[in-house]
Amino acid sequence: MRIAYSVETVRAAERELMARLPEGALMQRAAAGLAAACADLLGRVYGSRVTLLIGSGDNGGDALYAGARLSHRGAGVTAVLLSPDRAHAGGLTALRAAGGRVAVGDGEAKGDAEAAVARADLVIDGIVGIGGKGGLRPDAERLVRAVRGTLVAVDLPSGVDADTGEVRGSAVDADATITFGTYKPGLLIDPARTHAGALRLVDIGLGAHLPAGPGVEALQHEDVAALLPRPSAESDKYRRGVVGVVAGSARYPGAAVLAVSGALRGGAGAVRYVGPAADNVIARFPETLVHAGPPAKAGRVQSWVVGPGLGDGAAARHSLEDVLASDVPVLVDADGLHLLPTGGDLRKREAATVLTPHAGEAAALLGVSREEVESGRLAAVRALSERYGATVLLKGSTTLIAAEHHPVRVNPTGVGWLATAGSGDVLSGLIGSLLATGLPARDAASVGAYLHGLAARRTTAPHGAPIAAYDVSTALTDTWRDVLA
Repeated sequence: MRIAYSVETVRAAERELMARLPEGALMQRAAAGLAAACADLLGRVYGSRVTLLIGSGDNGGDALYAGARLSHRGAGVTAVLLSPDRAHAGGLTALRAAGGRVAVGDGEAKGDAEAAVARADLVIDGIVGIGGKGGLRPDAERLVRAVRGTLVAVDLPSGVDADTGEVRGSAVDADATITFGTYKPGLLIDPARTHAGALRLVDIGLGAHLPAGPGVEALQHEDVAALLPRPSAESDKYRRGVVGVVAGSARYPGAAVLAVSGALRGGAGAVRYVGPAADNVIARFPETLVHAGPPAKAGRVQSWVVGPGLGDGAAARHSLEDVLASDVPVLVDADGLHLLPTGGDLRKREAATVLTPHAGEAAALLGVSREEVESGRLAAVRALSERYGATVLLKGSTTLIAAEHHPVRVNPTGVGWLATAGSGDVLSGLIGSLLATGLPARDAASVGAYLHGLAARRTTAPHGAPIAAYDVSTALTDTWRDVLA
């Protein structure tokens, strides 16, 4: 599992560790890891051209010491100083002693600095550290635009917010980010994540000084495999769990079909459909149990999915109320979200509730603009979970899952081709099925998002191509098998 911590937490851990080490040892560890990673990216260090973009923080020191190591190995290294009076003195001394050159990034010498950046095989971004706020300054932005080679960020790309993933202005678009000690939330959450490129974590001994409490985390294959439900020899379809799906309408019968398609591949033993699209569902999936409704009279289930394609009429509202009155976990999506009372507290329910909005739906639930949600996704998902007392899965380029008193989870598997009609219906059915098997709400939402994204990757691979929602659902079985393998 990838775990990310806030800037404040990282700095506290660094202070504890530095108190136990000789002066400068921690920076040397970071510089050694950065230099090794850059050497891997270069392939051949001797004779290569490396340019360092150096600001006033410790990231600049890391970059200067790494540059000295690369210079000792035969690279031609030039440090471009954006704040000459505040550059790390020890790092500058080490670089000069190793034969590196120094240029200034502004004033009359800025032409030389731009030339050094443009001709470099590799450029190291040491402009701003993890405490930086706001976008790049004009001199830094101009130099970053001149890059033609591989661009490597130190700890995180300059111009992004380490804690929130927000990007307020221009920022470095790195090909790779070498981060130290632990991941930072901005490396995992869009829009900042898209600036980070490939991630590489360098162990500098920080682990023992980091808390076990909430941060931000991202599941990986082994984590998901451990959570996937497995039937026992004594299982039958009812013991495996029955998921109820309340979806679809005369106008949107396909939503019911797609939600059921996801539910059938989520581990539950049976799917019970309630609604007006029964004929469409049975025609595609004859194994489905169907009922005209209301949900309370449809038969026993272990979870409910309500909302996809449901419409906004009185019948839809009654169905939502019926489902929320049950004593089993409920997932609310799409039209069901529109019918929720604004600010309604779902903590009164006996069982867990999962809400799965996209940015527009989240904005409506919070009473803010869509732009505010998209630029501050971490704050938005936390606010939704706290306001409604529910587990919230915020869909988007980075899918986030929040539950009170737990770290926010980031799903790393999504692809852009998932932005297609009906893919959210498949996801809802899949998560509802995982809930029916007995997975806790946070785990069901996390595992569902992970499998859903992997299934989309499998479908659009190897070169990337348009996919339809039903393609994703049909790929779920093989995706499940891949994760277990």
